[in-house]
Amino acid sequence: MGPLGQYADQGFGYFSFPKLEGEISSHMYFRGKPVLVWSLNNYLGLANHPEIREADTEASKQFGLAAPMGARMMSGQTKYHERLEQELAAFENKEASYLLNYGYMGMVSIIDSLLDRHDTVVYDSESHACILDGLRMHIGKRFVFSHNDLEKFENQIKHARKVADSTGGGILVITEGVFGMPGDLGNLKGILQFKEKYGFRLLVDDAHGFGTMGTTGAGTSEAQAVMDGVDVYFGTFAKAMAGIGAFVASEKRIIKALTFNMRSQIYAKSLPLPMVIGSLKRLDMIRTRPELREQLWTIVKALQSGLQANGFNIGNTQSPVTPVFLKGSPMEAAQVIADLRENYGIFCSVVVYPVVPKGVIMLRLIPTAAHSLEDVETTINAFAEIRKKLDIEVYSKDTFPPLADKF
Repeated sequence: MGPLGQYADQGFGYFSFPKLEGEISSHMYFRGKPVLVWSLNNYLGLANHPEIREADTEASKQFGLAAPMGARMMSGQTKYHERLEQELAAFENKEASYLLNYGYMGMVSIIDSLLDRHDTVVYDSESHACILDGLRMHIGKRFVFSHNDLEKFENQIKHARKVADSTGGGILVITEGVFGMPGDLGNLKGILQFKEKYGFRLLVDDAHGFGTMGTTGAGTSEAQAVMDGVDVYFGTFAKAMAGIGAFVASEKRIIKALTFNMRSQIYAKSLPLPMVIGSLKRLDMIRTRPELREQLWTIVKALQSGLQANGFNIGNTQSPVTPVFLKGSPMEAAQVIADLRENYGIFCSVVVYPVVPKGVIMLRLIPTAAHSLEDVETTINAFAEIRKKLDIEVYSKDTFPPLADKF
């Protein structure tokens, strides 16, 4: 069944595949009860913004969900697709960009298309699953470096340089802008200091950074002032844009090569026009409504500083992603989540071993512009009570109501 499937029969519909209902917001319903939600990547609160809803609605009325029919290369090209690509490229200070139907498949296909058997890859050990799956398709050499460890990175890039010199291939370095679980940033600036010496190209997956990081929201490369050093930039619409789709931006010749080689796009139906037109509106709001990003960071800073002031360990996050590390077993983690949802009205995600070490519970919070300072205070107070219960072992098997009662 695999690492997730082994839990398929334990709390289905509660811990896995839970159903949140109501308008997408910081407050929704779970199993008929109101909950304060910290699990949606709706960073800028655009999911139900009135102007976004209007743009989506009007585009759907005009074009329906079917148009255009066919893949981009055959019959699915429109002026709206081209316009969105042009605007995304300009926003990321790149020559060109290319739309992708989905982020996960897009990244897999980008890696597959950029590399041949002569090329070598160096990548961060905590890279997202889509990067790892893309690398599984590469039959050339791969070198992994410890997360954000520049000394280990240089050791590996030296090995990659030797291999590339012997094969006649190139070197692709892959990392993330914002790492989605711990919330820390890829050390893009540090990696790029080795670029001239070792001669590589840098691909950055900035799914959580696009729209949230940097002075204009252009992402982590903007925040670290290295936009020109990033050769291939990848962003998704599923997070800050609250939509569907993704894009890759780079030099014209690289985008041209991807356009004619990415199998996930060549053989897939074009993005429906309502999604494309809706994304144009979302991008416009990212560019012209800095107050949305300011509100997001007001909530981020209040949440993270408040948690730290109350003695919580939030790791090294430098982004909106907010992990809270507690001590406990997987059983206790399940009880904590049930208690938060049933008795405190708080819905957040939980991560346990093997994603984090044994004995560690990680609660993952995603603050958004839709949250309020009152939401932050409510959550910190609830977490303080949860921690007390963990400390006195309230969530042990013998003293807390069994989970079966919740299903």
